[in-house]
Amino acid sequence: MSNRLFQSVIHQMKEAIERTIGVVDETGTIISCSELGKIGELQGTAVAEVMQSSDVKVLGGCTYKPFGAHMHPEYAVFVEGTDESALHYAEVIAVALASIKQYYDEKFDRGNFIKNVILDNILPGDIYLKARELRFNNDATRVVLLIRIPQHNDVSVFDVVQNLFPDKTKDFVINVNETDIALVKEVRSNTETKDLEKLARSIADSLSTEFYTHALVGIGTTVSGIRDLARSFKEAQVALEVGKVFDTEKTIVSYDNLGIARLIYQLPTTLCQMFLNEVFKRGSIDSLDQETLFTIQKFFENNLNVSETSRKLFVHRNTLVYRLEKIKKLTGLDLREFDDAIVFKVALMVKKYLDANPVKF
Repeated sequence: MSNRLFQSVIHQMKEAIERTIGVVDETGTIISCSELGKIGELQGTAVAEVMQSSDVKVLGGCTYKPFGAHMHPEYAVFVEGTDESALHYAEVIAVALASIKQYYDEKFDRGNFIKNVILDNILPGDIYLKARELRFNNDATRVVLLIRIPQHNDVSVFDVVQNLFPDKTKDFVINVNETDIALVKEVRSNTETKDLEKLARSIADSLSTEFYTHALVGIGTTVSGIRDLARSFKEAQVALEVGKVFDTEKTIVSYDNLGIARLIYQLPTTLCQMFLNEVFKRGSIDSLDQETLFTIQKFFENNLNVSETSRKLFVHRNTLVYRLEKIKKLTGLDLREFDDAIVFKVALMVKKYLDANPVKF
């Protein structure tokens, strides 16, 4: 990274200085130069000794100025000539390159730091030390959005998301794995879930309309402090997994809006199976055909209203009553009774959860 970065600056300064200028590393090898043919040449051990101090050195017809770490510089600028102008050029270029290198190193280190935080790859006690070292704002409110690309495509989603959030000092885009990209977004302290969902929708829509890429977005809760970012990330993962089980048609899933599905997801599968065995002791849920299950779904959607449900299903009211009686006979639960309806609704969700066998975090 440093080689390309230095070469870009050297190339831009080439016309203004009108001398051969470049950068050598600790071994004395030229890594950037206004004369491209010199890149890769070894200047010898004498040049490597220039790195032993931060003072300007004159050697072999060139003026050298080390830069990088204060105690032990990693690089040195060289300018053709040994006159006073060469000295000034070397000092100016060294300051410019040192500043640019520090900025890019901080950005790179911050990205790695955030990745280690959300993946729990850093000790809690080291988080604040590293944050202070990187001058990272610990008091800001942030949230993690997890963008998942279910199907492989040739679009670099990582680059697209980075372009959508160009402020690299506040927002961090992190490659988690081949399908997941995490966006750590700084937000206002009073940001509501609906605002986050609107943001997630804009990301999904951009990927869909401009790049024909289908994306799912899980939203964690907002947190204050760097340490809690790992929790927000896990919540975004849970949101996607729960959504995959209970809301397959949703592309934006917020942890705050999971409702009872989140509770079911956190239950042991053995307990869930015991619950199903108790609820359907008079008959198995598997004995209900698709038409009956569809009727139950519509009945719930219409708030247990027989007349409204029969109208939506385009069936006679007596036909619907007959189907509900049939369900009562098979399961022992009368869906017209609120308590029985609640038990049946939860039981359906539990069965769906067991059938899906989702990944736990």
